[in-house]
Amino acid sequence: MESLDPEACYRALTTRDPRFDGRLFVGVTSTGIYCRPVCPARTPKFANCTFHATAAAAQEAGFRPCLRCRPETAPQLGAWRGTSNTVSRGLALIAEGALDGEDASVDALAARLGVGERQLRRLFKDHLGASPIAVAQTRRVLFAKQLIHDTRMPMAEIALAAGFGSVRRFNETFQSLFGRPPSALRRKAVIALPEGSVGSSGVRLRLRYRPPYDWPSMIGFLAGRAIAGVELVEGQLYRRSVEHAGLQGSVVIAHLPERDSLDVTIRFPSVRALPAIVARIRRVFDLGADVLTIGAHLARDPLLAPLVAGRPGLRAPGGWDGFELAVRAVLGQQVTVEAGRRLAGQLVAICGSVIPADRRSDPALTHVFPTAAELAMADLSPLGMPGARKRALAAVAQAALADPALFEPRGSVEETVARLRAIPGIGEWTAQYIALRAVRETDAFPASDVGLLRGAARDGVRPSPADLLGLAEPWRPWRAYAAQHLWMNDGAGVG
Repeated sequence: MESLDPEACYRALTTRDPRFDGRLFVGVTSTGIYCRPVCPARTPKFANCTFHATAAAAQEAGFRPCLRCRPETAPQLGAWRGTSNTVSRGLALIAEGALDGEDASVDALAARLGVGERQLRRLFKDHLGASPIAVAQTRRVLFAKQLIHDTRMPMAEIALAAGFGSVRRFNETFQSLFGRPPSALRRKAVIALPEGSVGSSGVRLRLRYRPPYDWPSMIGFLAGRAIAGVELVEGQLYRRSVEHAGLQGSVVIAHLPERDSLDVTIRFPSVRALPAIVARIRRVFDLGADVLTIGAHLARDPLLAPLVAGRPGLRAPGGWDGFELAVRAVLGQQVTVEAGRRLAGQLVAICGSVIPADRRSDPALTHVFPTAAELAMADLSPLGMPGARKRALAAVAQAALADPALFEPRGSVEETVARLRAIPGIGEWTAQYIALRAVRETDAFPASDVGLLRGAARDGVRPSPADLLGLAEPWRPWRAYAAQHLWMNDGAGVG
C-alpha cells in the first residue's frame, strides 16, 4: 500500500483539497468516524487523526462512515492503488458481488483470479490496507448507505440490493456501526421523493469520478457505436437496454459536470442486480480511472505529452458485457465503425430478444443484445459479411458457453490475450481489443491497429507495429490509455 505522509494528509484535510478526495480517508479517534478530506465538519486535531488509503482500511480499523461527507459518494479510486493487476481484477469481481452470498469465499475468488488465497489476502493488505472480506463488507455498507440516503427503496429491498445475506444481518451491521437501525439514517427530504417500484420508476443514483472528465469524447464514442434497438444517444443522454440473469431492464445516464458525477437511472425488476448493473456502468464510463496519475505518466513521452495536454480527462470506454464486446469486435474486423454498427444492429434483429412493448421504458429500446446461447443457435446467413467472420462469431459463442468466465479478469494481459487467441477467428488485434474494452486490461495495446499507427505518425511517417510496440514500452502499465489518445489523435481509428 502506498505510504501516506500524516503531515501531508493533514494539510490536505485542513485545506479540504478536492484533489485528495477518494485517495485518502481520515479516521478520527475522538469520534470513531472516518471522513473524506473534503468533509465540511470542523477539522479535528492532528493528534486525533489517522490516515487510510481506502474506505475499507478505515472501516477495518474500527471507524464508521461519516454522515456528513458520506464516504460512499467519494470517487472510487481503489483499483489504482499501486500497480497490482490482481488487486484491480479482484476489486472488479467484488463490485459485481463475488463475495456476496452464503457460498462466496475468498478461496473461490482467488481461484477465479488464478492466485492462492494467502497471496490474494497479502496483495489486498499491501495495496488496500484491508482484507478482501473487509473490502466487500465496506462496499455493501456504503452502497446500502447511498441507497438509504438517495432513494425511497424499502429497507428490505436495500438489504438485498447491497448484497447482505438477510435483512437481519443488514440491521445488525448498521446497528453495530451507527448505533441505530438503518431506517434512522434516512433523511426527511427523501420521504418527499415519488414512490414506485424499481422496475417502473427506477432507482436514481449519482456516481462520482475524479475530474477531469472528457465527456464529449465519451458520449461521442458511444453515439458512433450505438446499436439500433439496444442503445440510444440523444443529445447528452445515453440509454440502453439491460439483460441480467434472464431479466430485462434499462439504464439512462447523464453527465453532471458541476458535481463531478454521472446521473444514473436504473429500471430493473430485481433489486439484487443493482450492484452488477452499477459495476457495469462504472466499467463502461471508466469512472474509477485516476486520470491525473495516468496522464502524468504518459506525458513523460514527447509523443503523448501534447495529446494528454489536449485531452486531460480522456477515459478508455469499456464494454457493457464481455460477450457483447467480443461479438462487436469480430463484427468490426476490417470494416469501418459505421459498418460494424450496422452489422451489430442486423445481428440484434436476427437473434436478440425482443422486449415486450408493455415493459419498455423507452420505445426506441426494443431489444436486448443476444446471449451466447441465442447467437450459437442463430442462422447468420442474412448477415452481409464473409463466411470466416460468421464462423468466428459462432466460435466466440461456443467458447463463451463452454467458459462462463471467459471475459473475466484473470491472469496477466499476456495470458488473457493468449486465452482469447485460442478461439478460432480471433487474432492478435481482436484479442487485444477485447482485453482492453471488455476485460479492462489497462495495459492492452492492439499495436497493429491502423488508427493507432496513423495516430503515432511523425512527420507523416507511420511506425510499423513492431516499432510502435517498442515506443509503447515506457507507457506501461497504461498503454490502453495511450491507445485512446492515439485513436483520438487519428480521428478516424477503429478504437
